[in-house]
Amino acid sequence: MSVHYQAVSWNPAKRTYDLVIAAGIAAYLLMFILLGIIVHPNATAETLIIRALGTLALLLIHVILSIGPLCRLDSRFLPLLYNRRHLGVAMFLVAAVHGVFSLIQFHGFGDVNPLVSLLTSNTRFSSLADFPFQLPGFLALIILFLMAATSHDFWLNTLTPRIWKSLHMMVYLAYALLIAHVSLGALQSETSPVLAGVLAAGLVSVTSLHVAAAVRERKLDVLPLPGADFMEVCDIAAIPENRAKVVTIGLERVAVFRYGDKISAISNVCAHQNGPLGEGKIIDGCVTCPWHGYQYLPESGASPPPFTEKVPSYRTRIVDGKVFVDPCALAPGTPVEPARIV
Repeated sequence: MSVHYQAVSWNPAKRTYDLVIAAGIAAYLLMFILLGIIVHPNATAETLIIRALGTLALLLIHVILSIGPLCRLDSRFLPLLYNRRHLGVAMFLVAAVHGVFSLIQFHGFGDVNPLVSLLTSNTRFSSLADFPFQLPGFLALIILFLMAATSHDFWLNTLTPRIWKSLHMMVYLAYALLIAHVSLGALQSETSPVLAGVLAAGLVSVTSLHVAAAVRERKLDVLPLPGADFMEVCDIAAIPENRAKVVTIGLERVAVFRYGDKISAISNVCAHQNGPLGEGKIIDGCVTCPWHGYQYLPESGASPPPFTEKVPSYRTRIVDGKVFVDPCALAPGTPVEPARIV
C-alpha cells in the first residue's frame, strides 16, 4: 500500500517476477524461431516472427486466465497472482508486436493506409472459410490495450473499482475473440492437427479450471438468508490462528478471523480489487489481502492510518465453543468489540 500514486518501485518480488517473464518470453521466441527454421526452412524470417509472437500471446492469455482459478483451488499459486498485471501488460506488448508485424506483412505494401486495408480488404462476413479473421484479432488487441493502459491503481481509483473491474473482466471477451481469430485464420490453412489440438486443450483447461473453482466456491454458499438473530457459522477450532474461516450469510461472503484469544468478522471483499481477504492472514495486527497487500484492522475493517480504505464489519459471539455472527453488516470501518475465547 502507498499513500500517493508514484512511479512504480520494483521490490525484489517484482524484479524476480518480471525477470522470469522476460526470460521466458525471450526463451520461447528463440526456441520457436530456431525450430521453425529447422521444420520450415523455406519460411521467411517475418513469417516465423509473426507465428512465434502470435503463439506466445495465445499461450500467455491461457496462463493469465488460469492463475485466478488455480489460486482459488490452491493457495500455493498466490505468488503468481500478486503481480499478474505485469504478465497482462507483457502479453499485450507481445500481441501488439505480433499485430504490427502482421499489419506490415499483409497490408503495408499497397496504396491504401494499412489500417484501412485491414478493415476493408475483406468483407466476406457470410463465409466461414473466407471470414476476415484479422478483425477479431484487432478487436481483441484494442481490449488488451485498454486493460494494459489502465492497469495502474491511479485508473482503479479514477474509474472507481466497479467500472475498473468491469473493464478488466473484458479479458474473457478478448479471449473469445482470439480463439475466433486463430480458428478462422491459422486453423483454416494449417494441415497439421497439432495446432487445433493444442487450442482445444487450452480452451478445455481454462474452462475446467473455472468450473472447478466455481464448484469449490459454491460449497461456501450454504447459510440461509440473514435474519434478526446471530447465526452459528463454525467451531472455534475450525479457524486457524491468524487466519479466517470464510462463510456466506445471505449473498455476502464474511471472513471470520481468529487472532490470539479474539474473534472478529469483516467482509471478505477487499476494497482495492475485490480480493478475498479471508484467504489472507493477519500480519502485524492487520488483515492482509493476499492479492496486493492491502491491510485492515480486524476489529473495525478500517485500514490503519494514513490509509482510508474500509470494509464492513460484523458483531460476533462465542457460545459453547461455537462462533456466531450477526448477519447484519455494520457500516464500513465501524469498530466492534471482538468476541473473546475463554
